[in-house]
Amino acid sequence: MTATPLSAWSPVATEMPATSCAQIGGAELIRSKLAARLSRLLRWEFWPAWAIYLPLIPYIAYLALRYRGLTTCTLANPRIPLGGLVGESKWGILQLLPQDAIVPTTLIEPARLAQRIAALEATIRDQRWSWPIILKPNVGERGTGVSLIADRHEAYLYLQQQPAAVLAQSYHPGPCEAGIFYVRMPGESAGQIFSITDKRFPSLTGDGRSSLRTLIWRHPRYRVQANTFLSRLAHEADRVPDEGEQVKLGFMGNHCRGSMFLDGAAFITPELTAAINAIATNTSGFYFGRFDIRYSSVEAFKAGRDFRIVELNGLLSESTNIYDPGMGFFQAQAILRRQWRWAYRIGDAIRKHDTKQPKLTDVLAVCRTHAQGRRQRASGFQATEIQ
Repeated sequence: MTATPLSAWSPVATEMPATSCAQIGGAELIRSKLAARLSRLLRWEFWPAWAIYLPLIPYIAYLALRYRGLTTCTLANPRIPLGGLVGESKWGILQLLPQDAIVPTTLIEPARLAQRIAALEATIRDQRWSWPIILKPNVGERGTGVSLIADRHEAYLYLQQQPAAVLAQSYHPGPCEAGIFYVRMPGESAGQIFSITDKRFPSLTGDGRSSLRTLIWRHPRYRVQANTFLSRLAHEADRVPDEGEQVKLGFMGNHCRGSMFLDGAAFITPELTAAINAIATNTSGFYFGRFDIRYSSVEAFKAGRDFRIVELNGLLSESTNIYDPGMGFFQAQAILRRQWRWAYRIGDAIRKHDTKQPKLTDVLAVCRTHAQGRRQRASGFQATEIQ
């Protein structure tokens, strides 16, 4: 199944022609804002999560009845707390993986600020990293708090505002990123790639006259997430890039932070499947989830070579190819139903081996605690967002 990408929504094809008016304003800005609002209503990929998942509730209820409990799915990854539903440690999950398959990573634990800075500098020196690096929360989702850190000063500011555990990663320049959703039944020697998402980072081409703010509001896709881009750019938004200058608006493959997701079914090859199986089957207690991967060459990637895992997400990860602009809502719903059917099938198979199933009340208590902490973390990371 391959959705047809809309060429009119690609970062290159959607560049708007320059006009005699260098900066947007007045009636043109009002029209752009109205068009952005209309797009958010009509293009379901920009809908809030509750609107996408609400239609799944009856099907989840059916799966819960069929597989003897709503929490059966939380058994799908036995080595990850609640299978990766909420609150899991990114560091803990990365430690389950073959270490030569992941981007070099270290954990900066809570401590005095000077100690944390010293630990980070020691890692950079001992492992021969170079700036920039990535800092991100050990617990978090949807890209919250993930920052590209240019130097020691920015690292100091980040850690100063974030006392909780943080992951530091060597920055993999890509320039490509993909999400590989993988499933495997317990007891089977090999699984399958359920889907691949080809992630496209947002960028603009300067015309020598228009500010970045103007270029964003004139872009038929980027204006839908204009507030995200303009908040990230801050004062840089009023800079006028040179004609032909390429300006990156994001560095990470996260849909809610501006990346475009395309269905990457064409990337699935026997060689890549074999490479992912080799990693997954050597990852203790993992059967269901998504690898977020950086790579440099499409040809090497399809051949199963020269890629590194940035994160592994468990139960609550998505088959993010559903956000392809060319994919219909009901087609996406069918994919999500298949995804959750796999989660319950895997969890049920593990439960039958006398694995204790968590109580619903306990799972809800964990979810409430996580939701409270997430609000606190989000407010802190909002203050320290660094491009």
